[in-house]
Amino acid sequence: MDLRHHGDAELTPGLVDLAVNVRWTTTPPWLAEALAASLMDLARYPDPGPARAAVAARHDRPVSDVLLTAGAAEAFVLLARALRPDRAVVVHPQFTEPEAALLAAGHAVQRVLLPEQTGFALDPALVPADADLVLLGNPTNPTSVAHPAATVAALARPGRVLVVDEAFADTVCGPTGEPESLARRRDLPGLVVVRSLTKTWALAGLRVGYLLAGADLVSRLSSAQSLWPVSTPALAALVACASPAAAAEEERAARVVAEGRAHLVRRLGELPGVTVAGRPASSFVLVKVAGGLGVRERLRRHGYAVRRGDTFPGLGADWLRIAVRDPATTDAFIAAFAAVLREMAPVAAGPSGVHQ
Repeated sequence: MDLRHHGDAELTPGLVDLAVNVRWTTTPPWLAEALAASLMDLARYPDPGPARAAVAARHDRPVSDVLLTAGAAEAFVLLARALRPDRAVVVHPQFTEPEAALLAAGHAVQRVLLPEQTGFALDPALVPADADLVLLGNPTNPTSVAHPAATVAALARPGRVLVVDEAFADTVCGPTGEPESLARRRDLPGLVVVRSLTKTWALAGLRVGYLLAGADLVSRLSSAQSLWPVSTPALAALVACASPAAAAEEERAARVVAEGRAHLVRRLGELPGVTVAGRPASSFVLVKVAGGLGVRERLRRHGYAVRRGDTFPGLGADWLRIAVRDPATTDAFIAAFAAVLREMAPVAAGPSGVHQ
């Protein structure tokens, strides 16, 4: 299983991208302007102070609880380098970089696999009581399931570091925005919340994120970080995206995603033999279809890239992850998907009815 395989590996020039879960629209003009203005300061070393303060204010936390990182991926590397867990548990299916980072740092990893039968819903009872490091995503990549905040919080306890990857938290539509986020919780022992600007703000190439944790743990993780890890443009993006106006735009974007997701799920429901997993809540959906890897290859011939699911622990070759796009793109994709299923119908079962 290739834990380092990610959606960008699916892309080839000319293919419509449904493999990468980044906002399909371009970077907002006000954000592009902030990034452009920051280029005038590249002669100076980056000053993280204003960005830390902006992030802290957004989440109602002291500055000492904020660590800025070169994308969420760096946060997982820092955790793996700085912590010495006796029993590290990763809840799957989920983003594979946390486990890859732990393994690269020499840690043994125990996997807890959430069952398909429950829609990949989190059950805290599945996590061993003596686990002193637990990592999970919320909402989870690739299942798109948003676990209730109370269910995730139930995993916190003294003597345990609970790492919640909230890279997609701002894509979830709720009455007040980010309904299942734990980013403001300071009462939960050992809680670490990892965030990213990649998804909603279409900044995958900038490598910008942060984590929120108690001041002692932030200091410990900071000591494992290189000097000036976050660039001046990335710091400018953090300040701009932490503003109240940006938060309001996030909520609007989440509503657009919700509408696009509902349309995608509805159209997928029209395809024979295609099942949408769980109750998707983010900017992508997970589907099961017989011969998924073959379907993926044929979709590529029709001009569409989707994410294979068999590199996620707990899934297999029949799973595909599909990014939410605008309705017109979705409709064209569904037409291609239907054509692929028709092409594969004679191949799906041989004379004995056995899948080939």
